[in-house]
Amino acid sequence: MKWLVVLAMCAGCKNQPDAPPPETRAPEALPASEVQRGLDACHAYVDKVCRCAETVPAMKQRCSLSHALVDAIQVGAEVATNPDSTRRDAVQSNASVRSVVKECIEQLARLPGDGCP
Repeated sequence: MKWLVVLAMCAGCKNQPDAPPPETRAPEALPASEVQRGLDACHAYVDKVCRCAETVPAMKQRCSLSHALVDAIQVGAEVATNPDSTRRDAVQSNASVRSVVKECIEQLARLPGDGCP
């Protein structure tokens, strides 16, 4: 009798087909105009801090480090628009780009206080 119960339970345990993969949605890229404004802001910061480094020696290190900000925006924008990127990667890349742009703008605003015209 017990084997009938076991057999009935096993009959009810049919292999369920694998669930379909989750729907993949295209990564949401930042608008090109937003990326361009960010690049413009970072280029302006790089230009001003490097020009200032010519007269204020303390700015030389900031000048050399500032070039990486432009590169970070470009890489983040490329990752966000890459069709192989997951949605999560694209969203994180967009947030990273916006964070870098914010840093450029804030650093640009601090230059007069650091002795740069």
